[in-house]
Amino acid sequence: MSNEITLSEVQEFLAEFWFHYDQGHFAELATRIADDMTYVSRSDSGNCAFEHLLAAELDGGAETLAWLTQHRNENPYPLRHHATNVFRTGTDGDVTQVRFYLYVNQITNSVPFDVSSGVVDAGICRGTDGLVLTSLSVVLDAEDSVPFAQHSAAATAAATP
Repeated sequence: MSNEITLSEVQEFLAEFWFHYDQGHFAELATRIADDMTYVSRSDSGNCAFEHLLAAELDGGAETLAWLTQHRNENPYPLRHHATNVFRTGTDGDVTQVRFYLYVNQITNSVPFDVSSGVVDAGICRGTDGLVLTSLSVVLDAEDSVPFAQHSAAATAAATP
């Protein structure tokens, strides 16, 4: 894949973004969000018990930053977001499309424990002062795990008219 934004640049950018989010460095986040960014967040089912805490469909960098700031301030510290298995899925003009797993943990009774995981699709481009997000679509896992064959059969049945 020919792309001016390298995978190592993408990985470093995502690590910085989530670090600054976790630490509440909102001014740093602002420099990593495009003015016309779109942000979507939901669970895989779309109706989990805490959907109201994570569901968002936002247009614009200012609106996205405001929601991320409020969302971060309502959640515990320390909270750690980990972007893993990052890979590029294509390009659209100047935007590099990437996909990765998101894993989140926090500390309870002095022990790290799992909070959430999910799949993220993101668009990243070069801004005037570095890389910026043009889009972020976060789908968090909320459904119980089942054997893959059962999942595949249900997905096929749901897609059949």
